[in-house]
Amino acid sequence: MDGKFITIEGPDGSGKSTIIRQLKKHYSKKNVDILFTREPGGTQIGEEIRDIILDKKNTMLGKEAEALLYAASRAQHIHELIEPTLKAGKNIISDRFLLSSLAYQGVGRDLGVEKVREINEFGLKGIEPDLILFFYIDPETTLKRKFRHSKEDRLELEGNAFHNKVYNGYMELMNKYPKNIKKIDATQSISQVKRQTIEAIDAVLK
Repeated sequence: MDGKFITIEGPDGSGKSTIIRQLKKHYSKKNVDILFTREPGGTQIGEEIRDIILDKKNTMLGKEAEALLYAASRAQHIHELIEPTLKAGKNIISDRFLLSSLAYQGVGRDLGVEKVREINEFGLKGIEPDLILFFYIDPETTLKRKFRHSKEDRLELEGNAFHNKVYNGYMELMNKYPKNIKKIDATQSISQVKRQTIEAIDAVLK
């Protein structure tokens, strides 16, 4: 596959969404062809699964079902969008990918990292990111940012203990699976985070 696959990861409140909007503007002005997508979602089917996962009304959704729904959305994402785009030689930047499931469901939900990886392997088709950008920021700051917003989804409404577990899970995962992961200091200003991110992406695209 000639296209490059880049994913952006980080806990809720790390500033990913803000920087991704900046990236879209930057690369559009530069006439660099990059497909931006997200997980869960990215396709019509994936977005419908996303609605189920994040709907606050679904209080009875079990953690095993939650993990399987994420894996199903990801499998469709790869089948319908990611694999064909990469085969066509085009570049993709995705807001979240497998690392999120390993942190949120594997560690946060206590399902086990290897078990969550296992249920995703079937749909991954061997596809891995060429670069994973992890927005590094302490959990206290992310929680403060998170509660500034009034429209939290089902996962964002989880308590501090859950989000601290997820953060610690990310730290463990970066040590366990360091391949292609680059830390971005997300405690800095938007312009500084944007600069770090663009430098890392450009190094891979070139």
